[in-house]
Amino acid sequence: MVDRATSAGESSKTLDRGIRLLELLLTPDAAAGLTITQLAAGLEVGRPVVYRLVATLEQHRLVVRRDGGRVRLGFGLTRLAAGVTPVIQTEALPVLRRLADACGATAHLTVADGDQALALVVVEPTWTDVHVAYRSGARHPLTQGAAGRAILAGRAGRFEVVATDGELQSGAHGLACPLQPSTPAAPTLDASVGVVSFEPLAPEVSPRLLAAARTLGELLR
Repeated sequence: MVDRATSAGESSKTLDRGIRLLELLLTPDAAAGLTITQLAAGLEVGRPVVYRLVATLEQHRLVVRRDGGRVRLGFGLTRLAAGVTPVIQTEALPVLRRLADACGATAHLTVADGDQALALVVVEPTWTDVHVAYRSGARHPLTQGAAGRAILAGRAGRFEVVATDGELQSGAHGLACPLQPSTPAAPTLDASVGVVSFEPLAPEVSPRLLAAARTLGELLR
């Protein structure tokens, strides 16, 4: 008779190893793929274990073996990733709508994509005559603009409001804050929430931005 507790524990361990294998293939050093030996060293397991993991992930097109057996990420991941954005948009839109209308400025949720900041969700205020037009899908370096700088601040553990003027658009004033986890150990999206306006932003915008960062940090764990 199979011990259910043991079976569940082994299944969890296998799943954990499979996820860690995918994470190894996401690193910059894995751009050309990794060998079975390299993956075994990274996971600290034997080669037979890695062969079994790779075979299973290949069946789901999450990895492929090319170039002399090197393992690379597969296009099956794009199907999984495509389902994430609508979920994030659904959760973020009400928060950004309240923020945009309260501040009278265009609000945005920006995520890290490699070394770039990607505007994933953008909401313009409903009552202003003039506001910044900010396109969803717009990109810029993480080192420029309040949104990107806020993401970098969050990676350094600084959950604070970052301000910039005219870095991405002449005459525009931006404020952004990294998403804040509910606890220091809790995971959250590598992202920031911000507002941008042609007018200098009022002092009360910062507390509203921090509140939105806490709310989104909890929603988008």
